[in-house]
Amino acid sequence: MKNIRVGVIGLGWVAQVFHLPVLSKIDDVEIVAVCDKDKPRSRSIADKFDVTNVSTDPRQIIDREDVDAVLVTTSTDAHHPIVTAALAAGKDVFVEKPIARTYHEAKELTELAHKEKRKLMVGMNNRFRPDTMILKSFVEKGELGKLFYAKGGWLKSLSGTNPWITRKDKSGGGVMLDLGIVMLDLVLWMMNFPKVSHVSGSVYNHKTRSVEDTCLATIRMAPDCVLTLEVSWSLLHAQDYFYTNLYGTEGSALINPLRIHKQLHGSLVNLTPASSETPNAMYRKSYENQLRHFMGALRGLHPVISTGEESMERMKVVEAIYKSSRTGKEVKLA
Repeated sequence: MKNIRVGVIGLGWVAQVFHLPVLSKIDDVEIVAVCDKDKPRSRSIADKFDVTNVSTDPRQIIDREDVDAVLVTTSTDAHHPIVTAALAAGKDVFVEKPIARTYHEAKELTELAHKEKRKLMVGMNNRFRPDTMILKSFVEKGELGKLFYAKGGWLKSLSGTNPWITRKDKSGGGVMLDLGIVMLDLVLWMMNFPKVSHVSGSVYNHKTRSVEDTCLATIRMAPDCVLTLEVSWSLLHAQDYFYTNLYGTEGSALINPLRIHKQLHGSLVNLTPASSETPNAMYRKSYENQLRHFMGALRGLHPVISTGEESMERMKVVEAIYKSSRTGKEVKLA
């Protein structure tokens, strides 16, 4: 079976630290070309990963006949035009989260992927962490009973690696589109995508201007489930904090670190599997698992996980949170 030939567009830290190292180690994948608007960076990274073809123009990557799939890891404002061009050119696409700046842009990309019969996967690497995959298997087996409440949060200092992220025209939004959409996706995936019915949210920009640096939300889902979400770049916290808690009628589970408890014969029993992996190792492994999954999907081994359709639903909830914050009212989703 021939190699899958990949072009990578956007060579920021995620591509440098995760995507390119992972792709370079997959035996049946060939990195054919790389692209970034920063020409010296493009050349330096291409040399590091032994890539011959270098460009500052995404179109030159997309139009190559020897490129089967495109990875888009640019700033969010560039996702829509680049993914549109790649799908129209007959390429399968992996695009980092969020899929786009708005629900409307996400819908256009998803519909185009269907029209062109191409695969479109959105990077949600936390689904591919070893601990979250273990917990997902427990949930699917019904070990926690009926899930009715979840809490998710990510408190993290604002990084200086992507200064565009605090510019609304570039990012589409602030911490909710950076960290919140990841936590929202993780919980909804864990709970097998219950339908979101009502959303209320508050956003704050204490240390930013055009986008929010803190977002707090309550999300009600059918049938009778509730998610509370907190994400921030600026909450005064001693260290970065990433967590997901699930509560069911027969047990509960927490992520980071993984803990699973189930009620048996009137006692709460610890069912947590033993693990020696560190949080950093699991974070790195999530990117490897994610890209290996995408390559397997391109070979027809399994359907794509984290599709454009799912990302559309996440964007719909994000926009409802923003609307709720603007109006001071709960928003009902159709």
